[in-house]
Amino acid sequence: MEKHMDTAILGENVRIEDGAVVGHAYRKDHRPAEIGADSVVRRGTIIYTDVTTGVNFQTGHNVLVRGNTRIGDHVVIGTNAVIDGQVTIGSFVKIETNSYVPTHVTIGSRVFIGPGVTITNDRYPLKMRDQYVADGPAGPTIEDFVTIGGGVTICPGVTIGRGSFVAAGAVVTRDVPEYSLVKGVPGRISPLPEELREPNVALSWRGLVDQ
Repeated sequence: MEKHMDTAILGENVRIEDGAVVGHAYRKDHRPAEIGADSVVRRGTIIYTDVTTGVNFQTGHNVLVRGNTRIGDHVVIGTNAVIDGQVTIGSFVKIETNSYVPTHVTIGSRVFIGPGVTITNDRYPLKMRDQYVADGPAGPTIEDFVTIGGGVTICPGVTIGRGSFVAAGAVVTRDVPEYSLVKGVPGRISPLPEELREPNVALSWRGLVDQ
């Protein structure tokens, strides 16, 4: 276990397993990492300085969370997932194994991101670099109550509207209106079926959120 008192502030009942690093300093003017109470950081995870989490934060093994990331309460980040910094994540969020979240992404509350999801923020990788420098990365926005199935790819700059459901393997290439269903490659958008309109509620969240 590694944690440095000048680079990490831990709430009550935080468990950091051996082989995890909390408060990895990546610049001189960093702020300490802050991990909320009743959290678990598992072996192999690296959390940079300038990261703040709420209570009941959990990681799987070998998670990477880079700096300037803000995470709410009751968030789970699965094994081998990467949060590449400058990211905002709401509360009651599950990000499953092997998912990638680049910089400049906003994720709302009560969101599920399935295993192997790839979110992108560069419209023309290694092309049109002058425009990239001028405009900066274009990370997607995932609004509250969204479900993203396994193996989905989300293209730069899109917004996935509140309550929408993206089926496994879809590629999201354009904005998705609220309460929509996205299927296929490229993603085809249709109204969300009535049976999928209930709010996202994990079994462990019952009693903690309005249903």
